[in-house]
Amino acid sequence: MRLLTFQRDAHPEPGVLNGDEIVSLRGAGFPDLLSVLAGGADALDRVQRWLYDPPWGEIVKAAAVKLRAPLLRPPKIICIGLNYRAHALESKLEIPEVPTIFAKFPTAAIGCGEPIVLPKNSTKPDYEAEMAFVIGKRGRHIPAEHWRDYVFGYTNFNDVSARDFQMRTSQWMIGKTFDTFAPMGPAIVTADEVADPHALEISTIINGEVLQHSNTGDLIFKIPELIAHLSSVFTLEPGDVIATGTPSGVGFARKPPRWLRPGDEVVIRVEGLGDLRNPVVAEE
Repeated sequence: MRLLTFQRDAHPEPGVLNGDEIVSLRGAGFPDLLSVLAGGADALDRVQRWLYDPPWGEIVKAAAVKLRAPLLRPPKIICIGLNYRAHALESKLEIPEVPTIFAKFPTAAIGCGEPIVLPKNSTKPDYEAEMAFVIGKRGRHIPAEHWRDYVFGYTNFNDVSARDFQMRTSQWMIGKTFDTFAPMGPAIVTADEVADPHALEISTIINGEVLQHSNTGDLIFKIPELIAHLSSVFTLEPGDVIATGTPSGVGFARKPPRWLRPGDEVVIRVEGLGDLRNPVVAEE
């Protein structure tokens, strides 16, 4: 299934993408997508039964509604830095021996089609294509071999970064968490539809030009290691979004640098997960 959040009136609602249509889950008793994830197998069974014969008024054309971030306010947005060898090298940083972890605040989350807003006080906004996985089950001290029990699904993610803010200190988060700097979506694709998350083509296309292209098989720390490492420190909860890192080709490493500009259209494409498209605008 491809689960998402959309808006056709004043209130966002959870839904399932089915071709060019969306089936709303609001009438099935789910106020938001997080309630589906938190409900576990019972909730997914309810969703499947609802999809079998939904009321006509709960079906809308996808093109007629606005998409939002699949999870409007994820409990946690956890990011992995320098997780592709080529990106670490282009950044002139050492290959990490343990995962490099930082976070974004939930206020950074936006969905497919929503604008990335370039802040007035940054001159070096950058893009980063990432594959993210979404936690579906609460856990602490999770063994690496049990990782599949905790992954609900996968989504595209753009770790938009203000490099001037990021590089001013040793703590990266301040440059990573401006409002709109965590585009994700268009949907969360459930884990059963992704045979191997470590074998997916990943790319960034800006205005039709491919600027990043790699494969998630090149990840240094893969999902089992990340889940074991993160859960050894804090509890993972349903709805936590974990972005696994970006390949080489980011803007700051290009000569000359290629910063995001108003008028750009950024497409993050991870094989099988659809296209995450966002226009770029200047802050007013």
